[in-house]
Amino acid sequence: MNDVLQLKGRFEQKSSANRPGAPTLAANQKVSVQHLESLQKDLLEMERFWKSNDLLNGALISVYYNKVAAKSNRISGIFSKGKAANDTIVGAKFRENSEKHKHVITHFVTLQSVEHAIRSITRVMQILNDEFGGQVDTETFNNKGNIAKINFELYGITKTLFQQIVVDASYVEKFDLGEGSFNPKKDAIVTLYDTKTDVKELLRKLGIRVSADRILDEYTILLDEDYLEILLRDAPYLVAMAVEDLSEFTPSDFRENFRESAFEIPNPTNEPTIGVIDTLFDERVYFGDWVEYHDMVDENIDKTSNDTYHGTAVSSLIVDGPRLNPELDDGCGRFKVRHFGVATARAFSSFSIIKMIREIISQNRDIHVWNLSLGSDEEVNQNFISAEGAILDQIQFDNDVIFVIAGTNKPSTAPMKKIGAPADSLNSVVVNSVGINNEPALYSREGVVLSFFAKPDVSYYGGTPEKWMKVCEPLGEANVSGTSYAAPWISRKLSYLIDVMDLPREVAKAMLIDSALGWENKTDYDSIKLKGYGVVPQNIENILKSSNDEIKFVISGVSEQYNSYNYNFPVPISDEKYPYIAKATMCYFPKTSRNQGVDYTNTELDLYFGRVKNDKGDIITINDNQQSMESEDHPMNEEEARRLFRKWDNVKHIGEIIRPNARAKKVYENKLWGMSIKTKERLQPRDGEGIRFGVVVTLREMNGVNRIEDFIQQCSLRGWLVNRVNVENRIDIYQTAEETVEFE
Repeated sequence: MNDVLQLKGRFEQKSSANRPGAPTLAANQKVSVQHLESLQKDLLEMERFWKSNDLLNGALISVYYNKVAAKSNRISGIFSKGKAANDTIVGAKFRENSEKHKHVITHFVTLQSVEHAIRSITRVMQILNDEFGGQVDTETFNNKGNIAKINFELYGITKTLFQQIVVDASYVEKFDLGEGSFNPKKDAIVTLYDTKTDVKELLRKLGIRVSADRILDEYTILLDEDYLEILLRDAPYLVAMAVEDLSEFTPSDFRENFRESAFEIPNPTNEPTIGVIDTLFDERVYFGDWVEYHDMVDENIDKTSNDTYHGTAVSSLIVDGPRLNPELDDGCGRFKVRHFGVATARAFSSFSIIKMIREIISQNRDIHVWNLSLGSDEEVNQNFISAEGAILDQIQFDNDVIFVIAGTNKPSTAPMKKIGAPADSLNSVVVNSVGINNEPALYSREGVVLSFFAKPDVSYYGGTPEKWMKVCEPLGEANVSGTSYAAPWISRKLSYLIDVMDLPREVAKAMLIDSALGWENKTDYDSIKLKGYGVVPQNIENILKSSNDEIKFVISGVSEQYNSYNYNFPVPISDEKYPYIAKATMCYFPKTSRNQGVDYTNTELDLYFGRVKNDKGDIITINDNQQSMESEDHPMNEEEARRLFRKWDNVKHIGEIIRPNARAKKVYENKLWGMSIKTKERLQPRDGEGIRFGVVVTLREMNGVNRIEDFIQQCSLRGWLVNRVNVENRIDIYQTAEETVEFE
C-alpha cells in the first residue's frame, strides 16, 4: 500500500476583484405598487407598535422572504438609514408551518430608519406610477435606458436607493414582529435578541431579576419557570430562542452480563492523553492508573454507584478498547485519559455543564481531543443550535481542540426522532452507531441540523444485539450498546492522527471523513441523516495508507483573503492524458453565531480543485462547481448552492464517481492542477481571516498503475516539501519527543 503524502508549500492570497453593479431584478420578477403599499402598511404598524413600547431604544422587525435568501438577495435599501441593513441583522430562522423553506430574518433598527423606509417606499411607488404604469418587470427594470431617463431629483430619492428598494420588494412578502413557538415547562436557557441593551436592565423593566451566576453570556440567561412565564407573556418578541435546562440522558440499549475482569495492564508511559467529559468514574477498576480523575459534581449532591457506570465504561474503551473487543482492534494501542465527572446518571443541568466545560478546557490546554458521550433526550430545534452545541463550537474556534460527541440514542422500538444536544455542534465530530453489517443501529437518531448541516459526521460500531460492545464497568466486564460506545473509538483515531502522527486537527478531521466516504461520494440528505458521511474504517492503517493505484496527499493552509490558491500540483501524465478519478475533502473550524439562528456559520470556504485551464488561473474543478462564476450564464440560487455544494457547511467533499467507461482527462498547456479556496463572509468582513483549512486529495489511476514515486519527484522539483505520513517513522519521532531527559 502507498503512504499518504503530506505536502508543505505556500498558498497565495488575493482579494476579490468583483465589485457590485447596479441592483437588478432576478428573472421573471414583477414588482407592483400594490405590493409596495402592503409592505409600507406593515412598516407603519411596526412604527406604531414600537413608538408605544418603551422597552427598547429601537425596533425589532422581522423580514419574511419568499425563499431561502442569499446574502446578496437580502434587503439593502429598506433599513439603510444610519448603517448597512446587513449590519442590523440579529436573528434568522425558517418560517414555521411552511411547505418550502423561507427565511425570516430579524433586524434591530432605529425608529428613524423605519420612518426613512416608509418615506422612501412612498417615493418608489410614485415613480412606478408615473414612469412604469404602476408595475415593473425584470426586462423593463434591468434596461439601463429606462432607468437613465428618470429625473430622480424630482422625486427626492437617489437612483441607487430606488433600484435597491424595488429589488428588496421582489424578495420580501411582509414585515412583522416575528414568530416563535417556545413552550418550555421547566427552567429554561433563554437567549434574547441583541438589542444593544443590558440584559439585566431589560429584564428588570419586566419585573424579572437574575443574578450574575444565571448569566451565560451577554444575551443568554437561565430563567426559572415563573420568570419564563412573565417573559413569554409580556415580551415574547424579545426571545430569539429558549430551551429547557434540565436534560435527561438519552437511553442506552444494553444487556448487562457482568463478570469480574481478570485483566492486567502495564503502567502507562508516554501514551497520548484524551479528555473525557462524562458521568463519574470508579477508580478501583483494573485500568485505574491510566485515568487521571477529577470529580466536578457539587459535593452536596448525593452520589451512588450507578453514577459511575457510564463514565467508567466510556473511559475503558479509550484506554483498552482493543483488548476488551479484540475483533475491533484499531491498531492505535492504548491511551491515557483525563476524566472529568460533570454529571450523575440522573437528569442534569445543561447550564451548569456548559460552565464546567468552559473551565475544564481553559485549564487543560495540553489535550487536543475531547470525548463527550453525554446527550439530551430532547430533540434539537429546527431553527437554532443548542446552547451546549454553540459553546462547544465557540471553544473549538478559539482553541486548537476537537470534540467527539455521541449522536444520542432512542429506545430501539421507539419511532425515529432527531438527534439531541450537544450532537448539533457543527465543529465537533458527531458519531452515530452501526451494527456489524454496517447498517444503522435501531437506537440511532437522525440529523440533519438546521434543516441542512450534515450531522452526524460519521458512524462506527457501538454494539447491537448481534454483537454487543464489551466495556469495563465498576462491577466488571459488561455488554452494552449505544452511540456513547461508538464515539470513544473515533476519539482514539483522532488522537492518533493528531498526537502521534502530528497532523493538524483540520487535516485529521478531513482524513477521517474522507475515509468514511470512500469513493461512493454520497452527500445527499437521505444518505447522511443516519450514518453521516459513512462508516470509518476499523484499522488506522486504512486511513493512513491508500491502495497502490492511488496517490493520496494532504495539505493545509490559512485563508487571509478572498482567494487562497496554489496552481502548482504536478499530477503525472500518461500518453498526454490524466488517467485519474479524483476526489477531495476539506474541513475547517469557522466562527459561529448562535443568535443568527439558521444562518449559524459566519464564514464559507468554497473548495475548487482540478486542472488549470489557462494563465488566468481558471480551474476546471472536478465537481463542476460554478458558484464563483457570477454571470447570467451560471445562475444559482441559495437553496441549490446549499444542496449541490454544501454552501456554508464546514465540511466540503467534491468527487468523481468511478465508472467502467471513464475517460482520461485532457492535458492543458501548462500541465498543472490547482486548488483554490474562496472565502465568503456572512456578517463581519474579517470573521474568516486567519482561519485554517485542511484538505485530503485522492487521485485513483484508471489503469491500476502506481505513479506515486513520479508524483513525489515532480512535487520536489516544483518546490514542495513532501513528507510520507509513515506510521513507523512518526511513532519513533513521537516516542523520542516524549522521552524524559535526566540531567546529571
